[in-house]
Amino acid sequence: MKTICIYFQIHQPFRLKRYRFFNIGKDHYYYDDFSNEDILQQIAQKSFIPANRLLLDLVNQYDGKFKVAFSISGVALEQLEVYAPEVIDGLRELSRTGHVEILGETYAHSLSSLVDPEEFAEQVRFHSDKIKLLFGKEPKTFRNTELIYSDEIGEMIYSLGFDKVLTEGAKHILGWKSPNYVYQSETQPKLKILMKNSKFSDDIAFRFSNYNWSKYPLTADKFISWIADTPESENVINLFMNYETLGNIQAAYTGIFEFMKALPRFAIDKGIKFGTPSEILETHKPIGSITVPNPISWADEERDLSAWLGNSLQKGAFDTLYSIGERVRMSNNRRLKQDWNYLQTSDHFYYMSTKHFSDGAVHSQFSPYSTPYDAFNNYMNVLSDLIGRVKSEYPDDVDNEELNSLLITIQNQGLEIKKLQAELKSITDANAEKFVEKTKVNRKETVK
Repeated sequence: MKTICIYFQIHQPFRLKRYRFFNIGKDHYYYDDFSNEDILQQIAQKSFIPANRLLLDLVNQYDGKFKVAFSISGVALEQLEVYAPEVIDGLRELSRTGHVEILGETYAHSLSSLVDPEEFAEQVRFHSDKIKLLFGKEPKTFRNTELIYSDEIGEMIYSLGFDKVLTEGAKHILGWKSPNYVYQSETQPKLKILMKNSKFSDDIAFRFSNYNWSKYPLTADKFISWIADTPESENVINLFMNYETLGNIQAAYTGIFEFMKALPRFAIDKGIKFGTPSEILETHKPIGSITVPNPISWADEERDLSAWLGNSLQKGAFDTLYSIGERVRMSNNRRLKQDWNYLQTSDHFYYMSTKHFSDGAVHSQFSPYSTPYDAFNNYMNVLSDLIGRVKSEYPDDVDNEELNSLLITIQNQGLEIKKLQAELKSITDANAEKFVEKTKVNRKETVK
């Protein structure tokens, strides 16, 4: 029997305000609060809120036979808590049904897995804590930022306690193989992998309202018939897409909500069921191993990292950002760490892309900047200010190893002082009790 796995990404970055060279060293607040609030509330009204209602209705209507999964970045959750808490309420209600899974990912929706394993691990734990706090469940399946994955990243994911992961069914990795199976990592066989079916996913996410598409219009019965016509042995169809597909990327007038509403009925009529990633990976055995020597993603035609690290602007900004990572982690300054977190969000590098043709059009559609160079200059001005704040805490003339040793010494001294203070308090309290008892005895003797 075939199983459809539907997974939605929910993510919004903290967009930066116009930050000029002359602001460096004077203004330490970097965010465009008006745009962030306005954009998130618009998306919530057009997409997240009606989509939550629709999915909840489908789960209830089909008695749990309809199932979906979400990954929600920590930076998106923070904004939803402030600007659209009703979206989180809706997601909580979906989660409580027991038929909706919340996946793990990096808190900042960052590219840390590519260069900074310590930061990656910290963000994954931070995100899991946030999901547990808001939804009462700890993620069991992992989805890295933009489905970025490689053998090396898979090893890190497994070391963090995950044995299930989602990624892109990239053609140059699969070759003649199909994404419609469960696989395992060749370097870590205990790590099971679900791979996105790009054709079917993009039929909904990108081609649904394209009048020039030869298969237009896309109806639920037609779509399910395509899935049913896949080879009988191909038993897992993974539809991975942005949650904004419902109502924002594909506007309500295109019929996207009606399409989703009809999808379960036609699937169930064909004997096709739905499952969450964890359910599928726990009940299906891998048919073979997959090796991914170089990172893949779900972005652009190449399905590689070129959307974020494809030119010298992006690479320069990326290298500069992560050059201060170790020192930021040493800091106890919560505001500094928060800014460092927000600046890691992959969108900032995506806005710097200089790609052309169809991929370039997609990049510019989501960018708040007029050009990639404008995005780079603004980001680097902000990053320069952040670096100045880091240097004010930890001067350049002290290397990281020496600085870390010094901080450990200071921390140990602080613990020793607290221990001595506790001992002193204990002695003082004991002496005070003795003094009180002695005073009581003296008083009794005086009375006699």
